[in-house]
Amino acid sequence: MASHALRLHPLLFSAAAARPAPLAARPGGGVPPPRRSRYDLPPAHALALPALLISSRFRPSPLRGRRPGPVKVFQQENYLANWIQALFNSLPPEDYVGGTLVLGGDGRYFNKDAAQIITKIAAGNGVGKILVGRNGLLSTPAVSAVIRKRQANGGFIMSASHNPGGPDNDWGIKFNYSSGQPAPETITDQIYGNTLSISEIKTADIPDVDLSSLGVVSYGDFTVEVIDPVLDYLELMENVFDFQLIKGLLSRPDFRFVFDAMHAVTGAYADPIFVEKLGADPVDYILNGVPLEDFGNGHPDPNLTYAKELVFTMFGSGAPDFGAASDGDGDRNMILGRRFFVTPSDSVAIIAANAQAAIPYFQSGPKGLARSMPTSGALDRKLSICGEESFGTGSDHIREKDGIWAVLAWLSILAHRNKDKKAGERLVSVEDVAREHWATYGRNFFSRYDYEECESESANKMMEHLRDVIAKSKPGEKYGNYTLQFADDFSYTDPVDGSTVSKQGLRFVFTDGSRIIFRLSGTGSAGATIRIYIEQFESDASKHDLDAQIALKPLIDLALSVSKLKDFTGRDKPTVIT
Repeated sequence: MASHALRLHPLLFSAAAARPAPLAARPGGGVPPPRRSRYDLPPAHALALPALLISSRFRPSPLRGRRPGPVKVFQQENYLANWIQALFNSLPPEDYVGGTLVLGGDGRYFNKDAAQIITKIAAGNGVGKILVGRNGLLSTPAVSAVIRKRQANGGFIMSASHNPGGPDNDWGIKFNYSSGQPAPETITDQIYGNTLSISEIKTADIPDVDLSSLGVVSYGDFTVEVIDPVLDYLELMENVFDFQLIKGLLSRPDFRFVFDAMHAVTGAYADPIFVEKLGADPVDYILNGVPLEDFGNGHPDPNLTYAKELVFTMFGSGAPDFGAASDGDGDRNMILGRRFFVTPSDSVAIIAANAQAAIPYFQSGPKGLARSMPTSGALDRKLSICGEESFGTGSDHIREKDGIWAVLAWLSILAHRNKDKKAGERLVSVEDVAREHWATYGRNFFSRYDYEECESESANKMMEHLRDVIAKSKPGEKYGNYTLQFADDFSYTDPVDGSTVSKQGLRFVFTDGSRIIFRLSGTGSAGATIRIYIEQFESDASKHDLDAQIALKPLIDLALSVSKLKDFTGRDKPTVIT
C-alpha cells in the first residue's frame, strides 16, 4: 500500500482535566515472547498506511507534582498526553522534527497503552521515526545504549524505577537526550511550565502499533520500528567485557551463580546474556526471570529487605558463590557473596580498584571516578566509573546507571582472580575480594536507614527542624564523642552547564570524617521516605570484621537524637536497612 501524507484536522472539545506526568520518574509494560535465539531474527516487515493528523484543543489543569505517581492519575484523560506535548513544546523543533526517538520501559502496568499515546503524539509533532522495544520493553540503560548506537535524538523511558507496579501502584516517565543522558532539571522545569499553558495536543490518527512483532510499519513520513530490546545492549556489553573470560568462570563445576530479575525488565536480558551467551544454567541461575506488569506483586528494589528470595538463597545452606539482583528498570543492582553482603558504596570502589586488570574497556585505566554525595568515601580513597549508595553503578559506556553492567563487572573480577585456579583449588570469593580491598584502603562503614511512607507534613517538619539546627551550628561544637567540622544543606552547581540543584541533603560532617546525612525521597506515590545515611572510616584492620550496625551505633543513635525522628514521625524502626 502506498504511503499517504499526513493531513491536519483540528478537533475542538471543551474539556478539561489533563494533568501532565512527572519527568523525574520512570515505568513499562509487557511480557517477553517465547524463548528463542536472539541472533537469527526474521526480516523486518514494512507496511505503509494512511494517517490523519488531529489537533486536539483543551484547557489543561495544573500538574500536581513531578515524580512517579499512581497509575490511575496517569490514566486520566489527556494527563499523559499533556506532558508529552509539553515536552515537544519545550524542545527546539530541530531536536525532533524528522528525527528518531527511542521508546521503551520496564514492563509495568499501563506501559503498553502509554506507548501508543506517545507514538501518536510523536507522529503528530513531526517525529520521523520511533524505535520501540518489543512488548514495550527496554531497560533504562538499554534506552541509553540504543540512543547512542542509533544516533537518535532522544528517548522516552516509561518507568517508576524501583517502585511497585500494577493497577493500584505507580507509573512514571522521563526523557533522555541525544547522548543518552537524562534531561537536566532546567528542561524538566520548562516541561512543567508548558503543561500549564499548552492549548492543543497534536496527535496522529493512526492504528495502534503491534508491539509484539519485530518489524517496521510506515504511516506517511512517519515510521515505527519494533526492535529487539536486547541486541544493541548486548553488543555493547560484549565490547566492554571479556565474555570468554566470564564464560570460563560460569562453566566451572565448582562455581555457582544466581541472578534475581525480580520479575522486572532485566528478566528479558538475563536469558540472552547469562544463559545464551555466557552458558549459565537457566534453571539454577535465573530467579523471577519473566517480566510481569505487577512485578509478581513484589517491590522491585534490590536490597536486603525486598529481594527476599535471593537473600534467603545466598545466606542459606549450600549457598551459591555469587548472587546479584536488579531493579524495576534495570539501572540498579545488589551484589552478594556466599553469606556476605557488599554495600553499594564498597561495590563501586572495588570495581574501580579491579577494573583495569579485569575489564578490557578499562585496560588503560578508568578516565575518572564519580559518586553521589551520600555515597561513602570508599571510592575517594582510590582516586569513567560512577556509583551511588542507592544500589546504582555504571560507567561512561552509556549515560545511565546500569545494573547488569555491575553484575558483569563483578563476574569479570571473579573470573580474572580465578582464571588460573585448577579444579579442586579454593576459589577467590566475593568476601575475599572485599576484605582484600579493606586491607588495602581501609573500610568505610556505611549504612542507610529508610523510613518509607511517612506522613509528608511530619517528615517536612523534621527536615525544617534539622535546617534550624544547622543554621545555629558552629564548627568545633561537640555532638557526643564527635566534633563538628561543618553542617550544611548540600547544593551542587554543574560545571558543564552551570545549572544548580539545591536541598540535596542535610549534612553533619565531623572532624574524623564521619558523616550523617538526612534526605527526603519522593520517588513513590505513598507519603514521603526519610533516608538517613551514616558513615565512619576505619583504618584498623582488626576492626574490619565488625558488623556495620555495631560499628556505627554511636552515630546512628546521634542521628536519631539530633533529628528527633521518633517525635516527628512516631517511627520506632526503619522500613529498610542497607
